[in-house]
Amino acid sequence: MQGGTSLGDQIAHAIALKGISKSFGPVTALHPTDLSVEKGEFLTLLGPSGSGKTTLLNLIAGATGPTTGSILLQGRDITAMPPRDRGIGMVFQNYALMPHMTVFENVAYPLRVRRLSAETIRAKVAEALERVGLRGFEDRKPRQLSGGQQQRVGIARCIVYSPAIIMMDEPLGALDKNLREQMQGEIRRLHKELGTTFIYVTHDQEEALNMSDRICLMSMGEIAQLGTPDQLYFQPRNRFVAEFIGESNLISGRMNAAGRMMIAGDHSLAVPDVMRTGESELLVMVRPEKVRICSIDEPDDGSNVLSGEVASSSFIGGMTRVTVKTENGLNMTAKMVSGRAELRPEPGARVRLCWSSSDMVVLEK
Repeated sequence: MQGGTSLGDQIAHAIALKGISKSFGPVTALHPTDLSVEKGEFLTLLGPSGSGKTTLLNLIAGATGPTTGSILLQGRDITAMPPRDRGIGMVFQNYALMPHMTVFENVAYPLRVRRLSAETIRAKVAEALERVGLRGFEDRKPRQLSGGQQQRVGIARCIVYSPAIIMMDEPLGALDKNLREQMQGEIRRLHKELGTTFIYVTHDQEEALNMSDRICLMSMGEIAQLGTPDQLYFQPRNRFVAEFIGESNLISGRMNAAGRMMIAGDHSLAVPDVMRTGESELLVMVRPEKVRICSIDEPDDGSNVLSGEVASSSFIGGMTRVTVKTENGLNMTAKMVSGRAELRPEPGARVRLCWSSSDMVVLEK
């Protein structure tokens, strides 16, 4: 949620950023930004290196101060508050465990800093380790644990003192693919069980799509688009979003008097009704999985059709990606459920690509 809010709305939000920005000398890492995170939400900050996502995370955590703007935690201004007083938990990619301490001591550390009783510490540590599946590991040192187990200890140490917000800075980046996918499920389960607000930083689009309630996609120190995974994937706002989230076929053209889109090679495409009343110059997107290879003798069902020659065919397990050089000079990609090798189109084959006009999305220029 962006834009102005009332005091009541600010209190309802877990975090509200108002005109927050950060500059390092002449370099602007984050342009003035408004962003509100709902209580109990799983928000992912996504973007390439240098997009501003980690800067935004550090500003919320208090690791760095803003150049302009304010940060409200449940309506309370924490802009100048030291990190230790913000009640925000942090999970890092490198685990940040103390090697000389046992698992129990690592998880208990934030409770001992808060001077809780030994009995309370024992109970809270036991509960936290139970939640992350590490009961029985209390006496082990970090070197005796796998990477996934060490990350679980880092998460347990974060949740043990019940912070108002849990922030995770690329916590799964050091894990292999299978373990990373397993930990994604574990983190989502924890989020549902705890009901705590999670702010998660990653550059992995699949991770963001899989885990998030909303995604805040960053580019060059600004929010490129904020919305649900469905909104960013199926309704990208502009070219950057369309290309960063998933794969896309981009086609530029001009609307003609008949309400069709003229493209390269004097071809025309049918477009949804909503596109016929906008600007004459258009950039549209269609996802590769919406494009199919149709047979030469297949009857015309009103789909858009372009013919061409297969440039490459890539078998990627359950899916096959086929790139086609069309007769009018476009490079189009189709993705389909894989068949056996003899059924997949090979480079040099002549094919027709078909897709529905309803699967086309207009992008901002």
